[in-house]
Amino acid sequence: MSGEGIIYRISGPVVEARQVSGIRMSEQVEVSKERLIGEVIRLEGDRAIIQVYEETTGLKPSDKIYGTGLPMSVELGPGLIGKTFDGIQRPLELIKEKTGIFVRRGTKVPPLDRSKRWKIKIEVKENQEVYPNTILGRVQESNLVEHRILVPPGIHGRVTYVIEDGEYPVDTVICRVETSNGERELTMFQRWPVRLKRPVKRRLEPSKPLITGQRVLDFFFPLAVGGAAAIPGGFGTGKTVTQHSLAKWAHADVIIYIGCGERGNEMTQVLKEFPELIDPKSGRPLLERTILIANTSNMPVTARESSIYTGMTLGEYYRDMGYQVAIMADSTSRWAEALREISGRLEEMPAEEGFPAYLASRLAEFYERAGRTIVDNNREGSVSIIGAVSPPGADFSEPVTQHTKRFVRAFWALDKELA
Repeated sequence: MSGEGIIYRISGPVVEARQVSGIRMSEQVEVSKERLIGEVIRLEGDRAIIQVYEETTGLKPSDKIYGTGLPMSVELGPGLIGKTFDGIQRPLELIKEKTGIFVRRGTKVPPLDRSKRWKIKIEVKENQEVYPNTILGRVQESNLVEHRILVPPGIHGRVTYVIEDGEYPVDTVICRVETSNGERELTMFQRWPVRLKRPVKRRLEPSKPLITGQRVLDFFFPLAVGGAAAIPGGFGTGKTVTQHSLAKWAHADVIIYIGCGERGNEMTQVLKEFPELIDPKSGRPLLERTILIANTSNMPVTARESSIYTGMTLGEYYRDMGYQVAIMADSTSRWAEALREISGRLEEMPAEEGFPAYLASRLAEFYERAGRTIVDNNREGSVSIIGAVSPPGADFSEPVTQHTKRFVRAFWALDKELA
């Protein structure tokens, strides 16, 4: 049975609920009768603190909150490539068709289109033993990306039923697996908590260079496949342009571009230019191997904090298929500012320049999810992170830049005087 609670206090995007029962830490909840999406970030007895990912104007004490029984998760399956999502994986193109150009509060649209049918070629047979990340089937998601349907982490057993090759919606049961905990039904998509990194068999040493296509970077400041790089620079120095060039020319199979707290006009430029960019390796549109996460500065600050984790989880999923993934995060400074605002609302003790004391650990947690790994049966995949940093006044001594330098191995600083 889902838990419930009653709103006691509201402070911007942070809501305090009391008389809470049946709700867990990091659980996704729905707030008020409008069913706004939120996440539990603190529990004390029957008191819960929730960060709401939508505008909280109009909420009042005595409104109810409702538990979902699930952690804050994303849907992983065919239909991600070429799409644009917000920070909590709501498909912005489908929302535009439903409600117009503005995202209305309480709007709920599944990230993956349930009506679209995908042609799948099944790779397993009945009575076959399957393990986490075993390939169940293959779907041609775009002209450039073959989507490999995987056994979710934590599932191991014998196949008792498998569907025939054909065209099916993503929520069709394609396989049943007899596990030690009973029979599990598997569909073309799976859910995974955004704050939990996906497990791998083994991490490999960063011994291969990631060819970025920019000679000055590849020769003087190389980045390893599965490595992490930072591009700090003041306003107008070319961080976004550099990331666009890397997205086009880098030797990566899948690109995930996270616009985290950027100005609306910059994100509009990305949304207009990416469909027009041509992949130099195939001659096809670059969007056919790209996923866009758009969370502009006028969207709720809590969704900005979540957007980094949403993009990272999508990247790990394609890594598990055996792809080389490059994540462009623009910018981690805006993400850190979101952490600072939420921390202030929670009345936590501030550290340097008002940032929370756990800023360094959050940055480390994010960059540590990069890596070159063995996923299954010697299938190798990688996630490389390239994060832009926007220090105020191009001051590289500020906390976000200084902490980032500790966790990355390529530091591509841009000088405003040379821009």
